[in-house]
Formats: sequence, C-alpha cells, structure tokens
Amino acid sequence: MEQAVILIVDDTESSRFMLKLQLEEWGYEVLAAADGQGALAILGSEPVDLVLSDQVMPGMDGIELLRSAKKLNADIPFIILTAHGSIHKAVVSIRKGADDYLEKPYAADELGAAIERALKYSRLSREHRELTEYLSTMRGFQTVVTRSPLMGTVLEMAKKVAQTPQTTVAIFGESGTGKEVLARAIHSASGFLENRFVAVNCAAIPANLLESELFGHIKGAFTGADRDREGKFEAARQGTILLDEIGDMPLELQAKLLRVLEERSYCRVGSNRPAKVECRVITTTHRDLEQMVRAGKFREDLYHRICLFPLTIPPLRERSEDIPLFVAYFLDVFRKHLGKQLPGVSQAAMKLMCEYKWPGNVRELRNCLERAAILTDEELIRPDHLNIAGVAVPTDSPGNIRLDISLPAGEFSLDAAVDRILEIALEKCHGNKSRAAALLKVDRKVFYRR
Repeated sequence: MEQAVILIVDDTESSRFMLKLQLEEWGYEVLAAADGQGALAILGSEPVDLVLSDQVMPGMDGIELLRSAKKLNADIPFIILTAHGSIHKAVVSIRKGADDYLEKPYAADELGAAIERALKYSRLSREHRELTEYLSTMRGFQTVVTRSPLMGTVLEMAKKVAQTPQTTVAIFGESGTGKEVLARAIHSASGFLENRFVAVNCAAIPANLLESELFGHIKGAFTGADRDREGKFEAARQGTILLDEIGDMPLELQAKLLRVLEERSYCRVGSNRPAKVECRVITTTHRDLEQMVRAGKFREDLYHRICLFPLTIPPLRERSEDIPLFVAYFLDVFRKHLGKQLPGVSQAAMKLMCEYKWPGNVRELRNCLERAAILTDEELIRPDHLNIAGVAVPTDSPGNIRLDISLPAGEFSLDAAVDRILEIALEKCHGNKSRAAALLKVDRKVFYRR
C-alpha cells in the first residue's frame, strides 16, 4: 500500500527536523514548510494525506492555514500542535475543522495515535462517500438501451463477461461508437466502485512516459523521479484499467504488457519488487489489429492475449433504430446543462437524422444535437438547426408551407395528421403557440387543447 504523505508546518527549524525524523521512523513520507504560504504551495502541487501544523506562526497562523487548506481539499486531515494550549483554542480548532489538537510537549505515542486516528477516519470517510456516490449513480447496463438486434447481441455478451471480473475484454469499433461507455458499463456491472475505473489513452502519452504512467516508478528511477509514484495499474486495483487505443501502443511496451497479462504482475520502473495485477483489463481500439499484426505493427501474441473476449460495437449507420433513443437521451442531458425547455425534435429533423450515415457515429450525433439545442429557444429542433455536413436542407418556395405528414401505415389517422399539422405550424412560428393558432386560423384555446 502507498505510504501516507504528511506535511509538517512549523516556523522553528529544529521542531521540523525532530518531527520529520520521528515520522520517517514510523514509515511516513514527510514534506515540510516553514510557514503557511509555503504549506499552501505544497498542498496545491503535491498529494498530501495529512497536515501537522504549529498554531502560533508569524504571518498565517495554524487556524488560518487550516481554513485555507480545507478550501483546497475539504477532506484533508489536519492536526494542530501548539505550546500555547487552552481549552478555548482547542474548541476553536475543532470547530474550524481540525481533526485533533495536541499541546506541546506531547508523548510520541500520543502523536502516533492521533495520526493513525485521523488517517483511518479520513480513509473510512472517503470510502463511505465513494460507496454512497456509487450506489446513487450506479449504472451498469441500465442506461445502455438499444432497439438494434446487432447491439443487443453485444450487450448480452457484455453482461455475461461482467460476471467474471478478472477476464480481459477487447472492445473494437469505429471512433465515436461508445467503446468507453460500454467499458464503464461492464465495470459498473462487475460491482466495482466507480472511482476504480482508470482510463489510459495510449495514443496521447509519449512512448517514453507510457511505461511509468502504467506501472509507476520509484524515486531515482530516472531524471526527475524525485519520489515514488504509483501507476495506473495500481490506481485501478479492485477495479478496471482501460487501455484506450491500444493499437497505438509502441511495440517495445507491447512486450512488457504481454508479460504483465500473462504473469498477472508488474514492477515499477526502477524496481525489482513485483506487484500483483488486481484489476480487470479492458482494451479498446478503432484500428484493425489483425491487419496490423500482418504488417508487423502489433504483436501477434499480445493480440491473441487481449482478444480473450472480443466485443465489436456496430457503427451508428448499422443501427439507425437507436437514433431516436440517443436523441431523447441527449436532449434530456442538454435540458439540464443548458437550462432550456427544448420541446423536442420535429419529424422532419428526426427523419433526416435517421437517414444520415453519421461517419463520426454517436459522438457526431451528440455534437450536432448540442449545437441545435443551443440555437433553439423553446421550439422544436428543425432540419436547418442541425447543420449536418454535406446534407442539403429542403427549403420552401415563397408563400408556400411544406407539409411533411409521412406516417407509418399502422399509425395513420385523422388525429395523427392533425397533430403533424399542429407541429408544422409550431415549427413555422418558432414555438410560439399564439402565432401558430393564428396561422391555422383556429381559436387559441382550441389549439392549446390539441
């Protein structure tokens, strides 16, 4: 387990030195600052698990530092140490958020017990919050809905593999099809905590940094490695690591990854001490790995190792029946994000979206709808709002109104036709009901009832 990092804040150098020796003897990693401003600079740039601060210091005292530190990280444990103790000061410290208050001189075991209590309470509070957030937002496959038989088959397979948390999964599909969404659904359905899903974009990290990013490093492993650092595999323990765009991983690192997957262990860069892989590995790519293997750009042995359980997400053009579901979902998201009514999408706009091929897949559909949602104002989204590249939007001749009342044979009726005409009138009047009623030459109350 990663050792806790404790920040000492004291304006007396001898006090900092003696306290640092004691904490390091107990196995903690120690950082030190001579004043409040120096402490805040460290808190803003370094991961710190607990603060030990003197109370009386020039400039910013311990209580002021406590208040500022809590603004940076509300959950950080904070212990006040002072030679000027009083019940009143202790009460003020606790009320401001301090976890404990020790009066100098204090016994070493008293300090050790206070640190252990604060760290334990912080860990339990964090785990409780994570669990609460997970239970309140647990998704699994509940929100991954589809009408497509192709996608339905993929989801059924994904639900089965979710029941085996150690199985490596490879997800293939074009860019924008939702590979990471499916990976997160598998993760959640496996019963893992949400924050134990760690995604690494293999295409975005320079080759010389990717190994350290994945496996971590020890202090002194290379220039600039001034402290131990955990890697993504360690951060994902008891969860899932997603190796996104694995087809862009350098060949030399592919060999190391193969060894990790086969032996279920790894070493930090610069260390010979092995650590177990305690997470599920999911890989994704839009590339044709079989073709890359034939071209010598991807290791064949790694290809067979990651393809233990392959899933291929079909492109959106092959599951157009899902487009109305995506439209409804995204509009609900935009209503909350933009704070707008967004009544919906006109039939003409929906028809256009269902017939378009969407080369950018679901990502392109979302971006297109978000733009349309920004442009509209309490009106139905029309074809001209969508601005789909390369698609000409039909325009009406001056003085004419286009009637698009194409309906499925099973739904065709006078009421359905009238509803469509009302919708067209609303489109023409940009959602203004009074103007739409006047356009149709009907009483406004009749229009409202319809």
